[in-house]
Amino acid sequence: MSAWQLLLDWWFGDTEASASTVATSRQGLWFGYRAEQDDEARRLFGEPCAVALAGGLQEWAAQPQGWLALILLLDQLPRMIHRGAPQAFSGDARAQALVRQGLEQGVDNRLPAICRVFPYLVLEHAEDLALQDEAVAGFAALRDQVSTDQRAPFDGYLDYAERHRQVIRRFGRFPHRNDILGRTSSAEERAFLEQPGSRF
Repeated sequence: MSAWQLLLDWWFGDTEASASTVATSRQGLWFGYRAEQDDEARRLFGEPCAVALAGGLQEWAAQPQGWLALILLLDQLPRMIHRGAPQAFSGDARAQALVRQGLEQGVDNRLPAICRVFPYLVLEHAEDLALQDEAVAGFAALRDQVSTDQRAPFDGYLDYAERHRQVIRRFGRFPHRNDILGRTSSAEERAFLEQPGSRF
């Protein structure tokens, strides 16, 4: 088994299943919060995540699946392992560079549709409007490429990407990160954060 396969199996389960089946079965892991899930991520992947955040494991990017796994270690896993701390976002810049390099080479197109969600999600996490535009374009193209009967989760991913872009267009950053990163929120941002769904 390759070094990254354990992570991919844990994150996606059976990628041979339909995209909607994988999305439904992994929704809670991907976008929910349970302390035991964070603990499991820390126990299973805390060490490789730390190595990736320190600049290691770059050789993984030579293969599409390794590229995807490294993206997860830089973007998704820190948000679980370091939830509520600045380190949750410490891999973002590297993840963004890795994704953009891979997209230029078409690496994303060599992955199953449901796996392509996570490279585009890196761009959705960026506090940069140009990268937000790329995220929306990526999710729109992905939604249009899947069969109609598999489209529901991809409609949702595109909707969330568009909502993230609206926040960056308005504020230039994600206000819900301000407290964690020690940033002072403006009055407009504080009012925004009182609205339901503003914290994603």
